[in-house]
Amino acid sequence: MNGAHEPAGAGIRGHVVIVTGASRGIGRGLARHLGQQGARLAVTGRKPERLAALSAELDQLGIEHLAVPGNVADREAAVDLARQVHERFGRIDGLVANAQSFRPVMPLEDVRESDMDLLFDTGPKGTLWAMQAVFPYMKEAGRGRIVTMGSAVGMSGGAGYGPYSASKEAVRSLTRTAGREWGQYGITVNCVCPASAAHRMPPADDPERRAVFDAMYAQHPMRRDGDPERDIAPPVLFLLSDAAQYITGETFMVDGGGQMRA
Repeated sequence: MNGAHEPAGAGIRGHVVIVTGASRGIGRGLARHLGQQGARLAVTGRKPERLAALSAELDQLGIEHLAVPGNVADREAAVDLARQVHERFGRIDGLVANAQSFRPVMPLEDVRESDMDLLFDTGPKGTLWAMQAVFPYMKEAGRGRIVTMGSAVGMSGGAGYGPYSASKEAVRSLTRTAGREWGQYGITVNCVCPASAAHRMPPADDPERRAVFDAMYAQHPMRRDGDPERDIAPPVLFLLSDAAQYITGETFMVDGGGQMRA
């Protein structure tokens, strides 16, 4: 039909996607799922041994990828990563800014400067450095998809999570600003707030932790934790695809309805 548009697809086959903090947990699940859906990946991690293990997994799955160790808080490393990815693949279609360090739960009166520095250096600052690094390549291409990672506790004010919550809310704020500023270049920027606690605190090996974990999900609509690969990764894939080309600056709660407990 004259003037008809091709439908926007939800696939990412052949796209080049950077996933930071990919060596374990949510990042690992994201890398496995996106790669198995046809994306060519660049994966990062702070610990070389964990990144090497992920790289071996991706090799076994036949997923084309580039593995680059690095600290997300290092701005120059982010710029160098984007350069390496573009040199290797000739394009950068997507970024999932997943990496962030974590601190033990603590009351606000016990928070120290080092706690705030670690979470802000690796959270909003690290996210911004990664976004800045890929921006020139996406702007030149006239298309890009950026997904950041927030947290439900930032909105609920979870007790003991003050520094972490503040850093995640800063990430959401940066997401909205980038969505507003970069939409004119065909770049969308959205935030996902996942629920997948077990990868940070596996409950099975500790009866006390098991009890806390069970209590946390007792009132959860789905009564279970989110699986990084089966539950968290598919919505991220959607946001990286052309099916999400008219969505930007938004926050997506990928938490199985957990926010409704508040």
